[in-house]
Amino acid sequence: MSWNPLLDPRIPIGDSVDAIETVIVPRARDLGGFEVRRALPSAKRQMVGPFIFFDQFGPVEFLSGQGIDVRPHPHIGLATVTYLFAGRLHHRDSLGSDQWITPGAVNWMSAGHGITHSERTDSPVRESGQTLSGVQIWVALPQELEDGLPSFDHVPSAEQPLLEAEGKKVRLVLGDAWGARTPLDLPSEMFMADAALEPRAALPLPDNHEDRAVYVLSGVVEVAGQRFEPGRLLIFRPGDQVALRTGEAGARILLLGGATLEGPRYIWWNFVASSKDRIEAAKEAWRAGDWTHGRFQLPPGDDAEFIPAPPR
Repeated sequence: MSWNPLLDPRIPIGDSVDAIETVIVPRARDLGGFEVRRALPSAKRQMVGPFIFFDQFGPVEFLSGQGIDVRPHPHIGLATVTYLFAGRLHHRDSLGSDQWITPGAVNWMSAGHGITHSERTDSPVRESGQTLSGVQIWVALPQELEDGLPSFDHVPSAEQPLLEAEGKKVRLVLGDAWGARTPLDLPSEMFMADAALEPRAALPLPDNHEDRAVYVLSGVVEVAGQRFEPGRLLIFRPGDQVALRTGEAGARILLLGGATLEGPRYIWWNFVASSKDRIEAAKEAWRAGDWTHGRFQLPPGDDAEFIPAPPR
């Protein structure tokens, strides 16, 4: 049986329990006029399926000459998903990947044993200015893949399934749901979808995944008679058949979930692992700074600087 403290056969389902197990209000942090709202991990829940980190950023308006400069930094034991609603970001990594991230596209970077990447708004985007908005999500890798080789995949929005019916437009971003499947091979069972819903539209949650959650981006959604405003992560009980409905103005939501992993994960800085030893080894490798022969290399074309490891 997979690790999930909520999956208990003694828990009743149906009308005898609330449809929502947990509501998480993200923690907001101002990064110099650039607000980031973090929903996962939280004190209430570390993961939803394999999803262990969920940040929403923007929308923020960058004037000409302004932008984001996330210097090269390392990851282990996870895959990053950068998904934009507006704007563009320039991704470079130590594999040599050089990719502009655009709205609706999926950028999946699997760290495995170790990878380094940067995200910036370079010229000409920086020169012209832009509105930037999106989410940065981490997926914890199964134990057998934590020490695997890193990889990078880019799936344009045109190659993702788009489901439309009865006031619903749902882009399947990752995995499988509602009978559709994305072309990207994934390390474990999961799904993620971007749904735009017209006023009073109803959307059932996928019933083929153990863990499921909904993040309200805009508008209001109603579940079991309760109304939820933007900036709420709603986590549902495994096995419950749930449908949500929008309010008078419609809504935009992200849905995500999947099978839970074998156990919880340790998180330190940008590292995720099933053991403290893996975290400690990665710390020492990054601090050693041997970019030629060591565990980590810097991205080609963006190797003049990097983010030092925190002191703790």
